[in-house]
Amino acid sequence: MLLRFTLATPVQSSFRVQQVAGMFDLPLTEKTSTQEFLAELPDPEEAWQIGAIVGPSGSGKSSIARQAFGRAVCQPGNWPADRAVIDGVAPGEPPRSIQEITQTLAAVGFSSPPAWLKPYRVLSTGQQFRCDLARALLAPEPLVVFDEFTSVVDRTVARVGSLAVNKAIRAGRIARQFVAVTCHYDVLEWLEPDWVLDLASGQLSRRRLRRPQLVLEVSPCGHRAWSRFRPHHYLAGQLSRFARCYLGTIDGVACAFAAVIAQRGAPGVRRITRAVVLPDFQGIGVARRMLAAVAERTLAEPGIRAVRLTTSHPAMIAGLRAGGAWQLRGVYRAGGARQSRDERGSAVVSSTGRACVTLEYAAASPSSI
Repeated sequence: MLLRFTLATPVQSSFRVQQVAGMFDLPLTEKTSTQEFLAELPDPEEAWQIGAIVGPSGSGKSSIARQAFGRAVCQPGNWPADRAVIDGVAPGEPPRSIQEITQTLAAVGFSSPPAWLKPYRVLSTGQQFRCDLARALLAPEPLVVFDEFTSVVDRTVARVGSLAVNKAIRAGRIARQFVAVTCHYDVLEWLEPDWVLDLASGQLSRRRLRRPQLVLEVSPCGHRAWSRFRPHHYLAGQLSRFARCYLGTIDGVACAFAAVIAQRGAPGVRRITRAVVLPDFQGIGVARRMLAAVAERTLAEPGIRAVRLTTSHPAMIAGLRAGGAWQLRGVYRAGGARQSRDERGSAVVSSTGRACVTLEYAAASPSSI
């Protein structure tokens, strides 16, 4: 698809306009400012999943995207000031089920249920970016063009968010064609687009870049590390003082936490009682690698025959079952809630009273992401 068009913008003369024109010897004989564009883009009907339009500020990225894709370009929406994100992320038609909404939020790396219940305005910039991305992907159009992609977030969130979108679309969890419009070249190798229009060179390239591998390192840690991860876990219970804790890092940066305790009434069985990935690293498979590494370490201990995990988090259940390393052991419907207590007698929030799934570890998983 070859685009050739001219944008004409009216210029309203004023005293200051005349001053600037005189200072820089700019002609004001015309009443309009014109700019011509020439670009080649793939047709939406072609067999591609992810594309990118990249270039410096002012190079015409947004103009070309609007000319080529029209209404598919996402427009910033207003979020309700006093409503939870889960209520505002899919405001249009057709209505979306809670399963589809939560799966999309998790697919873009926004997997923290406590944050789903907060208004958009109180979230971090990175969380707001992922909410905007989820809202765009929940729209009914088969093509989504996201302007200013990753422009307002730090580069760690930008890279991880790009990888999350890449994985979700390539795996078929989000059935959309996606075009990122951005001035940041560093996201391209993480987004792995099928084509890139670079307005700095004017060239359209049709190839996927090879992204770097992220290596998750898992090591034992003390209980104090839990305080950093606790606000992002969907349970608010205290961590058992008998729990064995593990910390996951990528490039030396803490990103995940897990804790293991003995399964009551089941000799030789250990249970992963807490598993949390920090928001900046959600959506790229860190949880699956972290849990596999912890399970492998635990099974290597003398006398341990099984490692299990009970969870009601829909994204974690789907991710672990899809990976094949965890086998389903039981599905439990919501029942009457009972208050349980830890070894010190303090009240603990448990899975009792919630629909949940128990999985057992069965196979190894690579540490690279």
